[in-house]
Amino acid sequence: MILVLRALGVGDLATAVPALRGLRAAFPGETLALAAPAWLTPLIVTIGGIDRIVPARELEPLDGAPAEPRLAVNLHGSGPESHRRLTALRPGALWAFACTPAGHHDGPGWHDDEHEVRRWCRLVRYYGVPCSEIDLDLEAPHADVPTGMTIIHPGAKSPARRWPPDRWAAVARRLRAAGHHPLITGSAAERDLCVRVCALAGLPEEAVARTGLGELAALVASARLVISGDTGVSHLATAYRTPSVTLFGPVSPQRWGPPPDRPYHRPIWHGTRSERGDLPGPVHPALLAITPDEVLAAADEVQHAAAPR
Repeated sequence: MILVLRALGVGDLATAVPALRGLRAAFPGETLALAAPAWLTPLIVTIGGIDRIVPARELEPLDGAPAEPRLAVNLHGSGPESHRRLTALRPGALWAFACTPAGHHDGPGWHDDEHEVRRWCRLVRYYGVPCSEIDLDLEAPHADVPTGMTIIHPGAKSPARRWPPDRWAAVARRLRAAGHHPLITGSAAERDLCVRVCALAGLPEEAVARTGLGELAALVASARLVISGDTGVSHLATAYRTPSVTLFGPVSPQRWGPPPDRPYHRPIWHGTRSERGDLPGPVHPALLAITPDEVLAAADEVQHAAAPR
């Protein structure tokens, strides 16, 4: 068995897809297991080639994982905690970034300023596994959802990455006036935010979507346009080649943005240096520098540049 650890969120999973597919191709006869949060299952199955999902939470013991896998691969991070979660299983080998505190001296060094997709491809290439950084597409889930919607996703895990609700509402209002069908999406924890944006925009209550992860992915796959902050939904837009505008704050798109050769994905960033993405708040100044007019202009541009789907 090949056991891979990536117990994080939607965007983290999406950016690891090329490395996961490289591992799948390199070990065609082995069971490929992914240790990840169980709620990601609807998205994990769209990657293809994952034989087993081991439910896992971030940096918690891998109690559900089989002991002594032939190979453990750390696609989670570079720190000692994630390394130790895997070495506790006594794998035949560990592929991971070098980490002296964990006693792992093999592996490449960690580069803070590296794009997340390139980072994990570089790790598996170090161990002789080819992979393609542009292999980001996912299969669309089968779900009964409306098509051709304009997805507006105002939430983000970190307060520093949340654009103000009144600005989201201004964008939604003007897109509706231009003939779009806005749908406000978010997690259950973000529902109050979504309702507020909807009300400020003067949209009907049904414009706030109630979806699970599979339905959200299906909505994005069939959407006319996706506008979001630097969060998991933006990576779904990349995976389904849906025209998108992504608003960046503390983190540079050079680290977490879409492929730069796709004119139908437009990151907006007014920062000068990339910082941590999990800052507690307030809203980052680079995000506050983005205006609704700028977002609407970018939305028009990406739709005109949209790739055939």
